[in-house]
Amino acid sequence: MNGNTPVSIARSAQIIAFLLKYRGAGVFTGIDLDSATTGMEPPEHVEVDAEQFVDDLEALGPTFIKIGQALSTRPDMVPPAYITALQRMQDEVSPVPFEIVRAVFETEIGARMNKVFDSVDEVPIGSASLAQVHRAVLRDGREVAVKVQRPFVAEQVRMDLDTIASFAGKADRITDIGRRLRFADWVHEFRKTLFAELDYRVEAENLERFSEHFQDYPELFCPQPVRDLCSTRVLTMDLVRGVKVTAISGVRRTEQDMGLLGKALMKGYLDQMFVHGEIHADPHAGNMLVTDDGRLGLFDLGMIAHVPPKQRERLLKLLFGAVDGRGEEVAAEAIAMGTRLEDFEHERFQREIGQLVARYAAHAGSQSMSEGRLVIELVRISTACNLRTPPELSLLGKTLLNLEQVAFALEPHLDVKKITEDHIQHVMRERMRQSFSPANIAGEVLEVQSLLRESPRKISDILSLLAENRLTVQLGGLDDSQLMENLQKIANRITAGVITAALILASAMLMRVDTAGARLFGYPALALVLFLIGTVLGLLLIWSAFRRDHRARPKEERGTR
Repeated sequence: MNGNTPVSIARSAQIIAFLLKYRGAGVFTGIDLDSATTGMEPPEHVEVDAEQFVDDLEALGPTFIKIGQALSTRPDMVPPAYITALQRMQDEVSPVPFEIVRAVFETEIGARMNKVFDSVDEVPIGSASLAQVHRAVLRDGREVAVKVQRPFVAEQVRMDLDTIASFAGKADRITDIGRRLRFADWVHEFRKTLFAELDYRVEAENLERFSEHFQDYPELFCPQPVRDLCSTRVLTMDLVRGVKVTAISGVRRTEQDMGLLGKALMKGYLDQMFVHGEIHADPHAGNMLVTDDGRLGLFDLGMIAHVPPKQRERLLKLLFGAVDGRGEEVAAEAIAMGTRLEDFEHERFQREIGQLVARYAAHAGSQSMSEGRLVIELVRISTACNLRTPPELSLLGKTLLNLEQVAFALEPHLDVKKITEDHIQHVMRERMRQSFSPANIAGEVLEVQSLLRESPRKISDILSLLAENRLTVQLGGLDDSQLMENLQKIANRITAGVITAALILASAMLMRVDTAGARLFGYPALALVLFLIGTVLGLLLIWSAFRRDHRARPKEERGTR
């Protein structure tokens, strides 16, 4: 597959055909703020188009299935009908023959399967676009699940993403929606996330790390990897036996309080996001099982987003302001972490966010307006008001929405809002307590010491420059070379226009002078030549103005708080 030009061209043509088919179908054509904020259902024909869109995505293979799953977290890019359809996307495909799975395993691990395992079930327990999973038993009797990547998947994904990246770059340059959303940046981030998911050593590390983070929550656990039997394309881990959270029987509910599992799940993931800075991109019901001993097993931790501390703090303050009903603070934090486009509608944004938070507070405890839906609507309103939000905000909303759905499946009457509010307050108190730890206080003292030590010298330098009249101030936002270039263009246009006007005026005056000189087409030759030169120059000036003058790139401002 690698380097096969005919295959690459055919694949590019297939992708182009897909994009052309849905160019006018409502995808990536803007966001309808009215339907976003009022919860109105989209027209029926859009639903049909959305389902067909998902079917065509699935038909394009693993890269586009993953793209569909990622797009389901981006309400700023995709209209509501498509978001709903994408959330129902199935990542289930026909399994590859077991002999191919055996060959991949033995190539990656460097040992024969019958030497490593006492037995292997050749019928997979799961088959997805990137990999399939088989049940096996180690020589010591330990039951494991063996996840093996499909052949040539990485090569296919790399080729597809190269093609998509080129299209995204062009869309950013020539379309307004591309300028607002920056498709190329999204594709770049998606590439990093997807290639991390294709490396099963990373997933093994995630399983171990999440297990450590869940130590305070005995109700939660992650299967542990067998390190010697893990590689880039093979992941061997403990087999989790249990029932899906959506298939818990009534008898089981009478024997065990499922609300405790839902509460632990929400708290554990809030810690993951705001304490450890990691967001599991896909915590849906299919990735969790209620085990026979009453715990909740979590797996499929390939897609993990890492949030830096400053962004993590802003996300926490935003969510805390939302659950506390402070719309102004939510709007301010969203602006601080986003990028304001030139036509950003500040007053409209604050008004819409204030109304959104007020509706959320009025429907406290209702599944129709949960924390996840609040964040999703916030992202959609931001885009409509020309505020580009960071991808972490969309991912936070989708993760919260998935967690809420799992929590309600475990216990339909669970008060998710109360759990979220109480635990966020707990996290805020912990952060405050940590800020007064000896290490943080020592760091702050060193900063103050450095400021006090250097301030007299810096003040002296400023006063010396003032006394010698050598103090200069540089404006970072002004590009001198570009300004001079633009002024030079204006001067050239004015000069060319004056010369053109002078030539045409001179030719008109010479036409009225009766001379015995040479004539062309019955007119004085010199006058006709000057007229033609002036006309050509004028046409060239007009052509240059329409052909080469482009609209200035809109100014964008990033939040500075």
